[in-house]
Amino acid sequence: MNISIVGTGYVGLVSGACLAETGAVVNCIDVNQSKIDSLNEGIMPIYEPGLEDIVKRNVLKERLFFKTKLSEVVNDSDAIFIAVGTPPDEDGSADLKYVVGVAREIGQHLNNYTVVVTKSTVPVGTAKKVKAAIQEELDKRHVNVEFDVASNPEFLKEGNAIDDFLKPDRIVIGIESETAEKVLKRLYKPFVLNGHPIIVMDITSSEMTKYAANSMLATKISFINDIANLCEIVGADINLVRKGIGSDSRIGHRFLYPGVGYGGSCFPKDVQALVKTAKSFGYDLKVLQAVEEVNNLQKTVLYNKIFKYFEGNLSGKTIAIWGLSFKPETDDMREAPSVVIIKSLLEKGAIVNVYDPIAMEEAKHSLGDTVKYCKDIYETLIGADALAVVTEWSEFRLPNFKVMEKLMNDKVLFDGRNIFDLEQIEEFGFKYFSIGRRPINV
Repeated sequence: MNISIVGTGYVGLVSGACLAETGAVVNCIDVNQSKIDSLNEGIMPIYEPGLEDIVKRNVLKERLFFKTKLSEVVNDSDAIFIAVGTPPDEDGSADLKYVVGVAREIGQHLNNYTVVVTKSTVPVGTAKKVKAAIQEELDKRHVNVEFDVASNPEFLKEGNAIDDFLKPDRIVIGIESETAEKVLKRLYKPFVLNGHPIIVMDITSSEMTKYAANSMLATKISFINDIANLCEIVGADINLVRKGIGSDSRIGHRFLYPGVGYGGSCFPKDVQALVKTAKSFGYDLKVLQAVEEVNNLQKTVLYNKIFKYFEGNLSGKTIAIWGLSFKPETDDMREAPSVVIIKSLLEKGAIVNVYDPIAMEEAKHSLGDTVKYCKDIYETLIGADALAVVTEWSEFRLPNFKVMEKLMNDKVLFDGRNIFDLEQIEEFGFKYFSIGRRPINV
């Protein structure tokens, strides 16, 4: 099959590489010439484990191509996926100008039947706008070409996207014709040999499914964070509570990890967009409004603990920060809690040393030269008055506490991800503050 994917961001690049892995010929299109040049040289624009290898392998096998002109591939494509960005508008709604722009360009060049698939996360009704834009351009050209539109939301986790795509829990496709269904089922057949389903539905339901899925996961995160905050007040241990409720098969353990709030490109944007969609239809999603409010407050929790410990006097204090990306195994800094925490510390006159295994270059776009970027976790601790763990990278879990003690001015640790064992911390004598658990040695 010949597939074209417009947009070489996170969704488009991962999708293109993985589709090529099954033998499809995939053209990835992007208007950014320098980005395309870099991809053709094997330079990845994002960090995602396994992505570089799968891209290079399929380029070498001449199944994956990177180009700037959609017009060159439109009429050779069995399906064209739109995977461009849908950034939030000022009011929280998804900005569809790039999606509609691609649809118009398809209409300007389309001469043969194809399926146009929205892969970007888009609100309900987008497929209708895509179809109208294509048809409008066809009408301007006075040509009659059949085409179908479809919806195919992605459910990839940053840091595990390759495995998620190759071994999906499910594939959701929204269609309005049997022809489009056959094309997409043929394309995705290699990915469901593990028995997981292709779920076929109408386009409107498919568009809603993506937002509802991400909003449900965001809800679980905000819920456990809210409960964690209450646990601290009443003297309960959130880790034990989490185990107790997570063992219920109706609830499950996943996404029930307390922390400093969710970030990234999906959850914040998708929750906002769904709330906005509901409002446009005269309905208030009160639960999701609370989810967003809780998450915004949770991003300040770790800073508030630090502020309270130092009795409001952070001027001249050196705070070490471990972890910058919004989650491990990615360099994504979008909506990262670390930015909120660090900027709050800087506003109070603190000196901030930071380290992240992957995200430090990306972090410079939001933090600039306001912090000291360190070569490893121990350099951040030299002369530090406290350490704050913000992202739960694996390499942070078993540090040498004796070395830490020698480097730091004071043995104070603020654990925003509860990665350390309370007994271990107590043994080494660190003053320890976490999320939803009792403080240690204070």
